[in-house]
Amino acid sequence: MLYSTDWSVIPNNMGLFLKGVLLTLEISVLALLFSIPIGIIVGLLRISRNKIVSFVATAYVEVMRGIPLLVLLFWIFFVMGQFLRLGPYWSAVLGLATFSGAFVAEIVRAGIQSVPKGQMEAARSSGMTYTQAMRLIILPQAFRKVLPPLASQFIILIKDSSLVSVISVVDLTLIAKNLVATSFRSLEVWTFVALLYFLITFTLSQIIRYFEKKYQVSE
Repeated sequence: MLYSTDWSVIPNNMGLFLKGVLLTLEISVLALLFSIPIGIIVGLLRISRNKIVSFVATAYVEVMRGIPLLVLLFWIFFVMGQFLRLGPYWSAVLGLATFSGAFVAEIVRAGIQSVPKGQMEAARSSGMTYTQAMRLIILPQAFRKVLPPLASQFIILIKDSSLVSVISVVDLTLIAKNLVATSFRSLEVWTFVALLYFLITFTLSQIIRYFEKKYQVSE
């Protein structure tokens, strides 16, 4: 027997889908806001002259990049969550922020190292301390260079957030799973959810591209 489609499941549950989209964006934005300071601190520590500090920061980056996000979410929710009582929502935010922070750290490190070394030497020779030179000269220049990859990391974060459904966060993916279980409309539901994720990420990528072009023109 051929599969008979019934797309009425989409408009009939549009409120649920919108709720899922909002929660997905909310978790992604929070995770990004937490991952940026983590990434900046770790990125600065990565280039520290102190070998121990640099080693610890590098170890964090390598561990986070080497562990699957799904495993990290499970560990935070089932292990750490038992002691801190985080719950699904904050376990998801913490997991995504910790995971994304490692990638942000590499973006920040690359941005800082892309600034010509002569800039730091000139700043130090003018009487600035290392901290002053980094804060006033190097970081402002690096900030412009890291904005595009940071924006791209946000798009990746939105797609990665689909995994938080495994720890019972009622995001877009979990809502889709529940609808499929009750309506048996897997083709319609998953096609629509895929379209929603595409629309979100495509819209953000176009916004990023617009600002990149505008920035290039202003330079």
